[in-house]
Amino acid sequence: MIRARHQLYIWLCLAAVLIAVIAAAPILPLDDVRAMDIPHRFAGPSAAHWMGLDNYGRDVFARLVWGGRASLAVAFGSAVLAGIAGTILGLLGGYFRGVVEVVTVRVSEVILFLPPLLLALLVITILGAGVSTLILAITILYIPNYTRVVYAATLQTASQDFVVAQEAMGTHPLTTLWRTILPNVMPPLLVQFSLTVAGAILLESGLSFLGLGVVPPTPSWGLMIRSARSALDVAPMLLVWPSVALAGTVLLLNVICDRLQDVLSPRTAAVGGAAWLRRGARGAARRRASMMPAGKVPAGKLVPEELTGDPARDLGGDLLAVEELSVAITATGRPLTQGISLRVAPGETLALVGESGSGKTLTGLASTGLLPNGLGVAEGRALFQTPGGVTDLAALDEDGMRPLRGAQISMVFQDAAAALNPVHRVGDQLAEVIAAHRPMSRPRIEAEVVELLRKVGIPDPERRARSYPFELSGGQRQRAMIAMAVANAPRLLIADEPTTALDPTIQAQILQLLEFLKQENPDMGVIFVTHNLALVHEIADTVCVMYAGEVVEQGPVAEVFAAPRHPYTAALLASVPEAGQGRLQAIPGTVPQPGRMPEGCRFAPRCDFAAEACRAPQALIEIEGGAGPDGRPRRTRCIRWREAT
Repeated sequence: MIRARHQLYIWLCLAAVLIAVIAAAPILPLDDVRAMDIPHRFAGPSAAHWMGLDNYGRDVFARLVWGGRASLAVAFGSAVLAGIAGTILGLLGGYFRGVVEVVTVRVSEVILFLPPLLLALLVITILGAGVSTLILAITILYIPNYTRVVYAATLQTASQDFVVAQEAMGTHPLTTLWRTILPNVMPPLLVQFSLTVAGAILLESGLSFLGLGVVPPTPSWGLMIRSARSALDVAPMLLVWPSVALAGTVLLLNVICDRLQDVLSPRTAAVGGAAWLRRGARGAARRRASMMPAGKVPAGKLVPEELTGDPARDLGGDLLAVEELSVAITATGRPLTQGISLRVAPGETLALVGESGSGKTLTGLASTGLLPNGLGVAEGRALFQTPGGVTDLAALDEDGMRPLRGAQISMVFQDAAAALNPVHRVGDQLAEVIAAHRPMSRPRIEAEVVELLRKVGIPDPERRARSYPFELSGGQRQRAMIAMAVANAPRLLIADEPTTALDPTIQAQILQLLEFLKQENPDMGVIFVTHNLALVHEIADTVCVMYAGEVVEQGPVAEVFAAPRHPYTAALLASVPEAGQGRLQAIPGTVPQPGRMPEGCRFAPRCDFAAEACRAPQALIEIEGGAGPDGRPRRTRCIRWREAT
């Protein structure tokens, strides 16, 4: 990394020398670019004229320096203007989509259908030749290129969990675009800038060569190449000098942008691109903390002391009661999950298990109001017990959900690398979570950040708080993600496969951490989403087995694992490797797609015990004599559970 920075400094110094020489042309002891010495035209290099004289007896070196002013002014001016306009259009279109995308991105792409040279000729014909006209024409040409690059990068970045977190905290969309999305799309922007400058220099030279660019007697590299063409046989060096200047400048710019991409990328460096955001990130947290005195709580928000009280008993002592909840595609109404019902008591850990595509994550996202765009709660309720009474989470809008999310309900995402913003330090992100719900002084926040990182087992928390996510290992990133989730002592924690992609040792450490956090906050309920049945046996109290968007079995973990009451649960348990087991029993077939659900029992096509009666819709029934230790009855969605299990 240090070597990359040193190389960048070297190339920047070379560029600075080039720009300084060109910018200082008016004060340098150069010959008049218009002065002609006809008797000595085509004279070779000499002490008085370092590069000789051209076909009109003008000093080549002076014209080369002055010509660089016109060429670079056109190239940089058009690249900067096109970059600003294209970046704004791409950010708006990629983030807001819909009509905004059509107006910004699709309209600008119309320019791509026009031949570049003909479009430039049209602008020049209407406005006349000149430097300002060239800048305008080339700017129009390159706006779509920037727009498409930024649009694609914005689409990719906007889908990341750290952007969803910004939206969940109520950050203004323009602030999210500026502080979160724009820094993440900077690397491709730099590459596009280098390509644009290089292309603009060449396009200016080509137009000037055709007599449609810079107007004589103002020199430019393109005009010098045009003049040298007629004297190629007599003085070939007249063509070499401007060509070398063009090629060298383009090469220099490309090398600088490549080095900048390495240094400024937040995934490959701890300084640079993210550094210009440090003051903004800290200033935002400081402004948020200064908006209210320490200890004062904004309306609708709760401090941790209020979260640890004994919950009201409106739900019979339960913390969360999900009743017949269905998630569907809003455009078509097609359900993805249907009739989900489950309950979580204070201090209880409920495991949601099932194959990929069963609807486990969607159920968790629906409970926190974080469903992706295009999905929504079609029916049902998610009743959550707050100190002020029962709240239907499924009926809350974003403004209503925001005070609860992060303070009373938190979620640990399965991909910590996507959930953490790569351009902000871990400590700053954790401080933002704290300040959003508990405004306090900056020193108090920093102390609490370090204490939280220490609590979740991150070594040297003072230094790690100043680290970027890519500087942490996978296990440390997951711990930092958990620290953010429990920063405000939530009453309900939803862990969406928090041990995915971690090795078994780190998995065990994460489970121990969650158990430790539960002991610290014994009233905290946990929904643990996983497909790993071994983890369920270690951490959960009750289990809810899901298949194809439905709950197929519920009950205490020990009883369900010892005596499953649904063929799918039994098949899952049989597919888990055990010591001394000869052959694993695979479940035939795959989980059906949402638009191709079978009639009646959704597991019937894969079940060896399916009968004609299974073609009818199956309800979640209670099993006689199957009540668990908490008094809740065991349930199954199988009418043949006695024969099948």
